[in-house]
Amino acid sequence: MKRRAAVIGLGHQALEDHLPGLLASNRAELVAVCDNDPDALRAQQDKHHVPGFTRAADLLDNVAPDFVIVAVPHHAGRAVIEECAVRGVHVLKEKPFATSLPEARELAAICQQAQVELMVTLQRRFNPLHASVVQLLDQIGTPFLIDGQYTFHTDDPGAGWRGDVSQAGGGCIIDMGYHIVDLLLWYFGMPNRIMADFSTAALPGGGYDAEDTAVIQLGYDNDLYGTVLLSRWMAPKTERLHVVGTLGSVLLTKGQVQRLDVHGKVVDELSRPQAPSSAATAQIDYFCRVLDGERPNTAGPEQHLGHMAFIASCYESKAVGRYIDPKEML
Repeated sequence: MKRRAAVIGLGHQALEDHLPGLLASNRAELVAVCDNDPDALRAQQDKHHVPGFTRAADLLDNVAPDFVIVAVPHHAGRAVIEECAVRGVHVLKEKPFATSLPEARELAAICQQAQVELMVTLQRRFNPLHASVVQLLDQIGTPFLIDGQYTFHTDDPGAGWRGDVSQAGGGCIIDMGYHIVDLLLWYFGMPNRIMADFSTAALPGGGYDAEDTAVIQLGYDNDLYGTVLLSRWMAPKTERLHVVGTLGSVLLTKGQVQRLDVHGKVVDELSRPQAPSSAATAQIDYFCRVLDGERPNTAGPEQHLGHMAFIASCYESKAVGRYIDPKEML
């Protein structure tokens, strides 16, 4: 029997990833939707023929789903998780896990006390291209340099709640940067030094305080080091991670991963242009397996305290003007 799932928050991420992912799932079915925008709510109610609610508590009380996919603005996530925990409803949460490291610790305790599973959504973890990087890195000798970039252009990088640090927790580092942070922790573990510089300079007089562009420097105690560039102003849209080793390099871009020799010649290549939608389904199915006791929760609160420590180190380093050891944050 399929797990009964509801989607709370009907913005871009829900419409592009979570709802299509649920509809294609073999292990879960959509039973309700929730959004505080009546028009957006009505559109999805009519499309999917499920009940709709403007308050998460009403959905949870009337429908009693097995789990919810939470895709709300960053500052609204905590309240929804608390509502779910009180009722023993499991949570698949759109990144970030929290808006700060202290909030992350509190949410981890809430989930543990309520004995609910919470998993953070990171579709790249369920994309075979990204998974293959782990094997390819073993074939380039000793990695020593990381060059990461995730950029795109939006005309108003501080629009809405995303431009307000008090609501979003930060700008491009905690938002889009969360994906790159996850890849770095997945492939290399926690660095022992992080320093970030960032600004709100892309749109003079834009009236926002959440960074639109950032450069992160990081290093490990095994001589691996590198930089990551993040921007929601810089065109063209680019997503890449280039890892250079003593015998070659691995270049991961959206839809493709290549292993190159030291001269830059491609010696191995995989592509998968259709991955994003199937990755969303794979993630939902995996979460159902977690709930059924068939798989470990590899993206739960304990793991994501590390993500939040990495991000907190970026903001702290800017404030104090020096490298920060994220392990000390934990």
